[in-house]
Amino acid sequence: MTYNRSFLDPTMLSQQQKKHYRAIGHILDPIVTIAGKGLSETVVTELNRALDDHELIKIRINSDRESRKVILAELVSATQATVVQTIGGIALIFRASSTPNPSLSNLVRHQ
Repeated sequence: MTYNRSFLDPTMLSQQQKKHYRAIGHILDPIVTIAGKGLSETVVTELNRALDDHELIKIRINSDRESRKVILAELVSATQATVVQTIGGIALIFRASSTPNPSLSNLVRHQ
């Protein structure tokens, strides 16, 4: 599948895009772990850096189900990312980069 950067609203991923991103995400390891202190400024900074570099990342949220939902909502708001999939405490999130680095972008490297 060719990665299309031309869609207008990044929150509106097609089913085909989600399927492709989930396939890529399957081989990824979590880059960021959010633990007991929740979503701190430092964690948001690291998430933004990781999204700028990799565009598609997997994160681990170590908390109960209700707290994970709240943290994930805060994370999406703070980073303007889109949740592609959640399974238990693992979430796959996406944010397109305007100028992706071919050596770092998970979407470019795993086409």
